[in-house]
Amino acid sequence: MLFGYHWDLTSNWTFALSILPILLHGMLVTIEATLLGFFIAAVLGLVFAVLRGSPTRLISYPVAFIVEFFRDTPLLVQLYFLYFVLPNYGILLPAFMTGAVALGIQYSAYTSEVYRAGIEAVSRGQTEASRALNLSRADTFTRIILPQAVPRIIPALGNYLISIMKDVPVLSVVTVLEMLNVAKIIGDRTFQYLIPLTMVGGLYLLLTLFASFLVRALDTRLPKRGIPLK
Repeated sequence: MLFGYHWDLTSNWTFALSILPILLHGMLVTIEATLLGFFIAAVLGLVFAVLRGSPTRLISYPVAFIVEFFRDTPLLVQLYFLYFVLPNYGILLPAFMTGAVALGIQYSAYTSEVYRAGIEAVSRGQTEASRALNLSRADTFTRIILPQAVPRIIPALGNYLISIMKDVPVLSVVTVLEMLNVAKIIGDRTFQYLIPLTMVGGLYLLLTLFASFLVRALDTRLPKRGIPLK
């Protein structure tokens, strides 16, 4: 008896094995939401970084305000707004897509700052040399600046990838059947919460460790294949 919970090793192992396929399906949903949310955050963050660096204040100031708004408002508020408010204006998204978009919007504010720092870290001499070679601004950015900025920001982007993964359980409030929501449903139906929640914690640990390993591997290899940083 542990804190009023009867621990039967055999039956608990049987129970754990029986719910493992359901939790793995929830883990798949978690991975999909993480990757889609990160993709949105990475693309939208780059767009924000480019527009915020525009010399035209009519562009840079509104974008700066949007970035601050996304960063300073809770993810849950943004999620509720997308899920409950937009349908009133004819925009109806599935729960999963709504959650992924909310994650992407929230973290685009952070990735935009990461991109901006990486771009500003590239020597101005690179831009001046590109102008001397008569390259357009678009070519200078896409072929010279960005390839040198990206290797610098891989660790930071990787950290936000892991943060998005750990925020996926918030999507349960809009009925997305990610891992934690599945574990909660199992607990509600069986009145056993310890095993499913412990398994979810273990699966999240494995996912984050694997993601960290991939980020470190990419961080060590990408600069060697890209344009020299100095």
